[in-house]
Amino acid sequence: MLHYWNLRTENDSWGSKRIQDNDSVASAHTLLFSLDYQHVQTPFEITLWIMLASLAKIGFHLYNKIPAVVPESCLLIFVGLIMGGLIYSLNDKSPPVMNSDIFFLYLLPPIVLDAGYFMPSRPFFENIGTILLYAVVGTMWNAFGIGLSLYGICQVKLFNLEDVSLLHNLWFGSLIAAVDPVAVLSVFEEIHVNEKLHILVFGESLLNDAVTVVLYKLFKSFSEMPSIKPLDILAGIGKFFLVGIGGIFIGLLFGMIAAFTTRFTKTIRVIEPLFVFLYSYLSYLTAEMFHLSGIVAVIACAMSMKRYVEANISQKSHTTIKYFMKMWSSVSDTLIFIFLGVSTIGNNHEWNWPYICFTVIFCLIWRALGVLVLTFFVNKCHVNTVTRKDQFIIAYGGLRGAICFSLVFLLPEFSRKKLFIAATTVVILFTVIVQGMTIRPLVDLLDVTKRGETSPTVSEQILIRFFDHLLAGIEDISGHWGQYYWKDKLEYLNSKYLQKILLREYDQSRSSIVLLYEKLERKHAIELAEAGQLIHTPSSTSLLRCHGTTKSVPSATPQDQDIMDNIQDLLATNLYRIRRVAPTYNRYTLPGKRGTTEQVKEILIHRHKSLQQSLSQSDSDQSQKKKDTYSSSHDGSERMNKQCQSFTTGDYTVPSGVKYSRSKSEGYITSWKPNSVEWVNEDESDQDRRF
Repeated sequence: MLHYWNLRTENDSWGSKRIQDNDSVASAHTLLFSLDYQHVQTPFEITLWIMLASLAKIGFHLYNKIPAVVPESCLLIFVGLIMGGLIYSLNDKSPPVMNSDIFFLYLLPPIVLDAGYFMPSRPFFENIGTILLYAVVGTMWNAFGIGLSLYGICQVKLFNLEDVSLLHNLWFGSLIAAVDPVAVLSVFEEIHVNEKLHILVFGESLLNDAVTVVLYKLFKSFSEMPSIKPLDILAGIGKFFLVGIGGIFIGLLFGMIAAFTTRFTKTIRVIEPLFVFLYSYLSYLTAEMFHLSGIVAVIACAMSMKRYVEANISQKSHTTIKYFMKMWSSVSDTLIFIFLGVSTIGNNHEWNWPYICFTVIFCLIWRALGVLVLTFFVNKCHVNTVTRKDQFIIAYGGLRGAICFSLVFLLPEFSRKKLFIAATTVVILFTVIVQGMTIRPLVDLLDVTKRGETSPTVSEQILIRFFDHLLAGIEDISGHWGQYYWKDKLEYLNSKYLQKILLREYDQSRSSIVLLYEKLERKHAIELAEAGQLIHTPSSTSLLRCHGTTKSVPSATPQDQDIMDNIQDLLATNLYRIRRVAPTYNRYTLPGKRGTTEQVKEILIHRHKSLQQSLSQSDSDQSQKKKDTYSSSHDGSERMNKQCQSFTTGDYTVPSGVKYSRSKSEGYITSWKPNSVEWVNEDESDQDRRF
């Protein structure tokens, strides 16, 4: 600009030179204020869409009554409908449709990663059989049921749908039968149903992706064949197992690599969160590259690496992973529902109302029938059954979403593609808006058991671990290979080999219950510190030991240290390693036929001798106690009378035939009479119990 003003003050005698300088200044002036929107169009529009979605979520939660009545996903779809209407009215053409590659490669993986990483593993694996039954058999039931029913509707000449073949109806049924994890997660997170009901619906929506994709590609390949042979059908059935098992294998492989990598990040903590996201995304892309289930791969990767990664990374890295993953999945979820609404407006629909209405009806009917039939067989094999109320919520919670919406746009061009797009759009809007808005009042009306707000305490965790080992021991004795048996074997494999390889600081001598106590105590202290309730320094030596700050706190006295060591030894010996110390017996490890008779005779002889000795000793002790306690029986009866009156409302009469020892606080029975109270010597009862 200074150069411009200097040129204006020069002498006019410069002539042509002045004109040339003015032209150069004009060009410089144009460059200073130039506009190149094409260069930044894509990132600029993406940023604006994310900003719009974030502002919409803020606006929803400013008024607390709206989210309590309408789910957030419904409100986002309404915003998308408004934006799509504005775009269509201004440009007089259809708004842009969400690209299927953008959805499957960029928007879906963060949501699935967040769900798999923070999924409660215990209820998931306890109900894995039911989840697989709903996901595999239930999805095939819905796909074939809806497809065959719609083919029957197409045979009615009044509806003018005779050109829709059976294969096209089955193809459409395979994509419309998929329960969408994005829609289920967004709705069920807000109604807070019990943990088992939530894991059944959400687990089904995650795992039915493999079945949906395989059916979709199978019918696509069938439509391109001139004739379908039985060998092609068998190959399609085998592909079911290949897609699911292959996705699990790839996810476990990348999860183990991620855990092993974080073992060496102690000196460079800043890149620890990066490995979690990179290896998870690589597992998804690798599975998709080999035409396997990317969703199953991400879930397997997230659930396998979480246990080891969180033990290796720092607490700051854990916080970073948690909040970045939640933010990333929330943004993806918001964009998906907004684009669902935007893509609804346009000219890419064919409105044949009989076909569309029957599609919605058949989706509801076959979903309900599938849940009832499959749950009937599930309840036959489980003690903890699925109640009628839970069955209704499972059937009613089969929401459709972006997965089937993206799959329908991947269909090749044929005469009825716009009809399938219209039917899919109506089913999504009906399930997300109508069923999503009414499921919360139905849960309250049916009084469905909801999830507890408090997390389990240390005592509850110890009791759960104790019962796991107890039930595993019972399965060992009975020779039954149940879930506790395999859980115990996997835990033994984990502690024996995997933890040594994947964990940075592995101490084999410490009990898992002690480690669990330290983990829960550290988590509780961090929550108190974040809430501002932790004023004083934590007194937990385990918390300080994990962070290496024990030098700044006075060490415990020798007496307290002895007590803590004694408690840890008791926990480790009596709870965790009880099944490793004592040998276990079952029907497979008992002696064979050879020498069985001699061993049984020897055991009976020893038991007979020990029983005779115990009986003779008890008789001598009983006669001696009769002499010692006869004089004090009156005082003892009065004392017992007073104690019993404190627990009863009526008068208490001392039963006959019972004598008491006031000095030793024990009693014995002189004779047996019906309807009388028995006081048995504890030492004798223990001996009888052993024999």
